[in-house]
Amino acid sequence: MPKWFELYVSLEAAASRLRRYDESLIPGILQTKEHAHAFYRLGGILSEEERERAVQVRLQRQALLFRRLPSAPRLESVLSEAVLTRSVDGPAVMTAQLDRPTKVAELPNVSVRVLPLAVGPQPGAVAGSFVILDFPATKGGRAAPEPSVVYSESLTGALYLDKPDELAAYERVWRGLDALSLGEADLTDMIKNIAGEMRHD
Repeated sequence: MPKWFELYVSLEAAASRLRRYDESLIPGILQTKEHAHAFYRLGGILSEEERERAVQVRLQRQALLFRRLPSAPRLESVLSEAVLTRSVDGPAVMTAQLDRPTKVAELPNVSVRVLPLAVGPQPGAVAGSFVILDFPATKGGRAAPEPSVVYSESLTGALYLDKPDELAAYERVWRGLDALSLGEADLTDMIKNIAGEMRHD
């Protein structure tokens, strides 16, 4: 795991709420094991052993959505429609992957929605993929929660943004995405249609 990503994993584990927008790929927290393997084969940079370790870390991170103590965080995920139509490792892997977000969304603490391409230019297109992490108040409410953090990843590193003006900018983007995204029932219908097209290709 890259050093710059270790911090994100610890913040993710401590968060009480995760709001994420994904513009180009299905996020690791919603990936199947097979999809994760295919993702880590891209570019041919990692050895087989390194890929296996990376996939295991990814799957372990998913467990936080099911944990009981401390309470599992609230995950609010908005996926660009492009994420759902970009096939990774062929129709069999991709159709199985497409079922995953709707299954995870059955959890009471998870919401997964889709931003349709038909909405045209929108704030997420400028911001790119990002996560807003909110943190719980301390026990007994004696102190204010830790300030929220925006995480934005690139190929070789990541930005961790926590200044008030930075947070305010991403909050505005999130409100725009939230207003434009379809409901969860629409996501299920869209996934069924896309999966059906992939099976017949």
